Amino acid sequence: MPLFVKSKLGILKTIGTTLRKLREEKGLLLREVGAELSIDPTILSKIEQDKRMPTKEQVKALGDFYKNKKEEVIIAWLSDKLFYEVQDDDLALLAMQVAEEKIRYNIKKENKNHDRV
Repeated sequence: MPLFVKSKLGILKTIGTTLRKLREEKGLLLREVGAELSIDPTILSKIEQDKRMPTKEQVKALGDFYKNKKEEVIIAWLSDKLFYEVQDDDLALLAMQVAEEKIRYNIKKENKNHDRV
């Protein structure tokens, strides 16, 4: 069951909806994508229907396959993973805000370390 969320970035789709849209835009069949990436078309179908989450390796392969949309694929996958992990927790939003702060802190720290090199 696809979940559509309105955000500052526009309409964000699930990983399944994102992948189906990209495949259909290219006019490809599930079996064609599956053959190209060595992924069973039945598994791809379940992913596109949001009945199964793709693995990190599958997301990397799919992102590489849809070259100019790689970022969109990864963001959809990561946001789904985060959502499904915390969706039923009352403190989910606060925890996500803390996680965002940690990520920002690590990015700054990495940039400072990189500048020293």
